[in-house]
Order: sequence, then C-alpha cells, then structure tokens
Amino acid sequence: MKVAIVNNDRVETQAVVKNLEKLLASKKIEIDEENPDVIISVGGDGTLISAFHKYVNIIDQVRFIGVHTGHLGFYTDWRNYELGKLVDNLTKKQPSTSSYPLLELVVTRKDKSKKKILALNEATIKRVSKTLTADVFIRDQFFESFKGDGLCVSTPTGSTAYSKSLGGAVIHPRLKALQMTEIASINNRIFRTLSSPIVISPDEWITIKPAEAHHDDYVVTYDGYSIRGKDIKKIEYRISQHVIRFDKYQHTHFWNRVEDAFIGHDREV
Repeated sequence: MKVAIVNNDRVETQAVVKNLEKLLASKKIEIDEENPDVIISVGGDGTLISAFHKYVNIIDQVRFIGVHTGHLGFYTDWRNYELGKLVDNLTKKQPSTSSYPLLELVVTRKDKSKKKILALNEATIKRVSKTLTADVFIRDQFFESFKGDGLCVSTPTGSTAYSKSLGGAVIHPRLKALQMTEIASINNRIFRTLSSPIVISPDEWITIKPAEAHHDDYVVTYDGYSIRGKDIKKIEYRISQHVIRFDKYQHTHFWNRVEDAFIGHDREV
C-alpha cells in the first residue's frame, strides 16, 4: 500500500503530519505522493477538498481518509490523537468504503471549446459587478429566466455548505441528486423565478445559458476555485459517473454530523 499526505500550513498540523509519517514508517507503509492508493488529509474539510482536486485525475484509483485537527468536519472521521489506530487499520485487510456523488460541470465557450470540471461540494456562476441574467434549462427544456446575483448547484454533501446558507435543503449523500439554489434573485411584476431551491434526479441535468447581450466577465466557481471569461456560452451540470471513496474503518453517520455541526449537544433533554 502507498499513501500520500495532504495538509495545510498551520503549525499544529505540521506536528500531526510528522507523527503520522513516523507511524507509517514503523509499519513499513510507503509514502508516495505521485501514485498513492490512499490519500490522508490532515486539517479540515477545506484541506480534504484541496486533496480531492490535487488527485482528481486518478479519482477512480484512490481512497481518502480525513484527519481533523480542529472541530469535526463532514469529510474527516479521525481525530489527531487517533493516528495510531488509523495506521494499525491500514495494515489490516481492505476496508469497506463509503462513496459520495460528485458534480460534473462542462463550461462551453462561444468558440465551442469545452472545459470539464469535477466538484465535490458545489459550483456557482455569477457576474462580476452587475446582475446576472441567464436562462435555465432542465433536460434541455426551458425552465425559467433568472435575474439576480447568481446561481449555485450543489451535490448532496455540498448541501451542508454554501447551498445551505442560501436556504437550500440538507440532502443525504445516498440520494444522488443535484440541488440548485438562487443567489439573491430579483422577483417582481416583471421578473419572476421559482424563488425556491430545486432538486433534480440523477438522470436529469441543468443547463445555464448567460444572456448573450452581456459582455462583462462571468465568474464560475467550484469548491472555492474559479475561472473567469467573457465568452461563456453555457454551463451544464450533472451527477458525475465518478465518485469519491472514503475508507470506512470508522464512520460518523451523516445525520450525526449534521446535528453536531449545526445543532450541538449543549441542550436540555
């Protein structure tokens, strides 16, 4: 087995990484940053998302393990004081895995060139300094004309992130669905949208076509990364055929994560 370690630059994280490297060496587990079987993320959810994008080109060949150095995250099952147990488990038989759906977006420019991107949490489209006007299609059928700050399309795991802050529903990862939420839409007697989140099935897709009359830059974001361009013709969003896999040595139930992150245990019974 070959392992890669991805971490942030915090001092406390570096100490955890050094301890992890010693434990891996003691079990004769090879560290290979180029062709790993398992990727261990040390930090938080942001670090694990960075690890996902670093190894996205070999996503079908790798598994992930998340170690958090702060509060419990949605993608991090292990605490920094459990490293010995984690490494011991790596030496045992192949674990079962949990897989989460990914978002695929295809950005098509006016010259017909295309860029395919995978996202773990969500993707958005916004206009730089003015109102975004765009037509929204579901399964290539016109759905609505949108006018507002932007639109966000999220995966089920991403439903606990930016989408939730926009009023979206929290969706269990076993439901391979996409959710689209509006970002500050304009709704009056002239402009009208559904004005609520929509959830679509895995065999459907969403297409957003920005108004061709606009010549300003658009910003397309995905998991905190971004691309810009004046010549974006359309963006298609769908559930990817690829998934992200996590080693399931110990696994916190999704709703326990939600309860811990947003409600907490400090309450009277």
